[in-house]
Amino acid sequence: MIARLKGLLDEVGADWLVLDVGGVGYLVFCSARTARAMPGRGEAATLHIETHVREDHIHLYGFAEQRERDAFRLLTTVQGVGAKVALALLGALSPDELVTAIVAQDKAPLTRADGVGPRLAARLLTELKDRIVALGAPNALAFPAPGATPGAPAVAGDAAVMDGITADAVSALVNLGYGRADAFGAVTRACQAQAGSATLATLIPAALKELAG
Repeated sequence: MIARLKGLLDEVGADWLVLDVGGVGYLVFCSARTARAMPGRGEAATLHIETHVREDHIHLYGFAEQRERDAFRLLTTVQGVGAKVALALLGALSPDELVTAIVAQDKAPLTRADGVGPRLAARLLTELKDRIVALGAPNALAFPAPGATPGAPAVAGDAAVMDGITADAVSALVNLGYGRADAFGAVTRACQAQAGSATLATLIPAALKELAG
């Protein structure tokens, strides 16, 4: 199986590219995000590769970063999500944005991707909510544990359960008109900055500053 390709960029389309590796042109399907991240034609590029072998074809899917490939693998485990839909999702959302949307259980960002309607978005949230931590997104997953020492590392498992002041803060921001995923991300960052000293009175203004910034 091909895991990585390094060569010269020959052609780029909306969701594909051709990478020249030692005179052999490899057709690689990719997300719009990866296509935009590529250098100019004739320049060196490296892609992390996911190889799909079927009876009638071998397809290569390429990613500018390993976490995007990991997200692709995770997305394609969900019923109804093939490679095309997974690439569309990764074109609309970065891995961090995907993690935030799923942890926040906010299907609106997912429906920005072509081919993802409310029903499929809901299935993604349900099936991935307990597995999305595997992507290990920085600054998107962990609230400090209750009573934690200020500045201490957050506990990754706490992200799956929003209760108390964090849930109230997210709800308050949603009621103000912010999207749930945006509110969740802002509260997460504010809560991490305040560590164990966060209260609802301090968390909401801090989260609003995050959103304004």
